[in-house]
Amino acid sequence: MSFDDLLSANRSYAESFSRKGIDGIAHAGVAIVTCMDSRIDPLPMVGLGPGDAKILRSPGGWVAPWTMTGLVLAVQLLHVERIMLIPHTRCAMSGTDEALHQSIAERNGMDATWLSFGASPDQMSRLKQDVSAVLAHPLIKNRAKVGGFMYDVDTGLLEQIF
Repeated sequence: MSFDDLLSANRSYAESFSRKGIDGIAHAGVAIVTCMDSRIDPLPMVGLGPGDAKILRSPGGWVAPWTMTGLVLAVQLLHVERIMLIPHTRCAMSGTDEALHQSIAERNGMDATWLSFGASPDQMSRLKQDVSAVLAHPLIKNRAKVGGFMYDVDTGLLEQIF
C-alpha cells in the first residue's frame, strides 16, 4: 500500500499554505479533548480555526493518562484557559472493552484482552469522571475552566452536560 495519493494531496495543500511562522500557543485559550472519530471536525464545530485551540484525541474522547499530560502542558505552557471534553453520539467506545476484545478476536483470531481500550457503556458517568479528574488535577485546577459536552454526529449540535 502506497502513500503517494496522500503525499500528492499534501503538495497541493502546501502550494497555498498560509500559516508560515504561526506559533504553537492556543490563541483562543481553548483545549478540546474529543474522539478520534473522523466525523468530528473540532475547530469549525465551535467556530475556531487553526492556531486557536489545542486538540487532543483519544478513542471515545476520554481523558486517558496521555490526554491529561497534554492538558497539563496546554494549561501550563500554551495559554489554555478553557477545556472542553467532548465525547459523541453513536460512538464505538460506548460499549465495553469485552465487546471490543470479542470483535477483534472474531475479525483476526487474535487475543487483545491485554489491551485496555477505556470503553464505557455509560458515557455520561465517564464524562462526569473526566471533568472531575481534570478539575482536580493540581496543575490544572484554578487555572482553567472545564466543561463536559456531548456532540451529536447526526445533527452537528453540541450540548453542554457539565
